[in-house]
Formats: sequence, structure tokens, C-alpha cells
Amino acid sequence: MAMLRILHDTKYDFIKYWKAAALGTIGFIVLGMAILGIHAMRHQSALNYSVEFTGGTVIQLTFKQPPGADVVRAAVDQAGFSGAEVAQFGDPVNYMIKVQPKEGVMAAANADSSGSQIAHILGQRLGAANTVTVARAEAVGPRVGSELKTKAITAILISFIVTLIYLAIRFEWRFGVAATIATMHDILTTLAFLAMMRLEISLTVVAAILTVIGYSLNDTIIIFDRVRENLRKQRKESLRDVLNRSINETLPRSVLTHATVLAATLALLMFAGEVIRPFSWIMAFGVFTGTFSSIYVAGAILLWIEHKWPRTPEAESKGTSRALAEGRRRERPAPVTTR
Repeated sequence: MAMLRILHDTKYDFIKYWKAAALGTIGFIVLGMAILGIHAMRHQSALNYSVEFTGGTVIQLTFKQPPGADVVRAAVDQAGFSGAEVAQFGDPVNYMIKVQPKEGVMAAANADSSGSQIAHILGQRLGAANTVTVARAEAVGPRVGSELKTKAITAILISFIVTLIYLAIRFEWRFGVAATIATMHDILTTLAFLAMMRLEISLTVVAAILTVIGYSLNDTIIIFDRVRENLRKQRKESLRDVLNRSINETLPRSVLTHATVLAATLALLMFAGEVIRPFSWIMAFGVFTGTFSSIYVAGAILLWIEHKWPRTPEAESKGTSRALAEGRRRERPAPVTTR
């Protein structure tokens, strides 16, 4: 409750800094896209897809003592898996290797044989003092990976369409367009963040991206709903002033919600382990980019649309009538039931 009292009746001018915010986020996205281009030249793939999408074999090796990445990579090359990805997985004694499947061999048998072959070569190189065991060996076919990639992209596109339709009906088309562009901003900044962190994109990461989209939209809709209410209360104020007022009025709720989500996400990031860590990174980043886009992207786009296509008196009257009707419905006392 102390937080609510501290942030009560604030009058911060958020919209004042929209130009600096726009330059900052554009620079962040451009830097991320440049890093994606560098990854595409170095690794033949801009994004670090997991074998769920690319197809191949994932082998997790556990050593008695840290072997060093160069030793593991040399053993993988000797086993005939050129171009394989070798990365430390959590502790220095755990390594994850991603290799392409060999043709003419069943996927499951290929995974087991690849893991055994690499482990055998490493045993010869390291000697008996440093034993190596295959903790996990899994294979995914390229056809399944391509299908998963298509479904992931389709899910994101459907979220755009549904959002635009809902907001166009719930408010008006200006709000729908602004919220959709803000959502596109969230996806671009998340891709830039993925490129900078070189996080592996798995189905878990796709779920995190969709969660971030929903989280950001929820924040945007709450602000827009307050904007619509304030438009009917303060008819003489400009849209810029109404936006600032609405953001300040929803600020206590936003700070408490974001702090709670961020605390839970940081707990997952620190204690949940390597498997869930990419999901936690995306969610933690999503708290910041979702809040940013709700204020500086959706609000700025709404102001620009209002400047280009001012609302007509008929549209204002229609929006005010709808808002008044909803206000009366909320204030209507609940019916009393008798037994």
C-alpha cells in the first residue's frame, strides 16, 4: 500500500520524451538486426534455432573434470561432425553438442551412436582420469522442425489479427492500429535481444514471446481504456494531456504488477536451471519492452494518427456515448436476491 501512496496523483510528463525514446528503441532494433546479419554470415542462420526447428541431434555430455571447449570441439570434428555447435551447459563439466543427422540412419539410432562415438573419442583423448558419460541424446527430424517453425509464425500472426479486430471493436480503429504497431515493436526488440544474447530458440522461447505479446497488450489496453474514459470527462484537454493523465493514473497498478512479474521471472532466471533460462530471459526483457511500448510506442502512434486523421464530431460522440453507457453499467447496483 505504501507504493500506492507514493505514486498517487503523479503528474509526470511521459510523452515529453517520446522522441528520445523513439531514437533509442530504433537504435536498439537496428543494432539487433545488424547482429542478426553477422550471425547469418558466421553460422548460416541468423537465429540460433534449436533442433526442434532445424532437425538434428542434441548430445549432452558430463565429465568428471572440466575438459575445455577446444578439446570437446576437436573430438566432435574427429568424429566426422563438421560444423557442429559445442557449448558449455551450466556447470563447467557439462557440455551440449548439436550435430546434423547422418543420412540413411534412423533418428533414434543416429542419436545414440553419435553420442557414443563422440564420448569414445573424448575418452581416448582425456584418459581414464577424466571419465565422460552421455547424459542425453535426442534426435528431431527436419520435417518436424519445419512444421513447428511454420506453426510458431502462424501463432504470432494470428495474435496480430485478433488483437486488431478486438481493439477496433472494443475502442476504435486508431487504438487498434496503435496497439498492433506497439506489438510489432515488442517482437522486433525481442528478436534484437535474442540476437544480442544468442539465445537458443525453442518451443519454450516461442511460448515466452507469445506471453510477452499478451502481457504488453494487457498493459496497453488498460492505458487505452483509461484514455477513453478521460476523453469523455475532460473534453477541453488535448489528447497529449489525456494520454499523460491516463498513464499517471494507471502508474501505481503498472509498477506493482511489473515488479511482481519481474521478481518471479528473476527467481526463475537464477534458480530454475538451464532448460528454463531462455524463457526467463525473454520474460524479464518483456517486462521492460512491454512497458516501454505501451507508453512511448502505442501512445506516440495514437498521437500521430490523431494528428493525421483527426476524429470527427460524430466519432467523438459515438465514443463518448459508448463510454457513458459502460460507466452507467458499472455503476448500476447489483440486483438483490431473496430466498
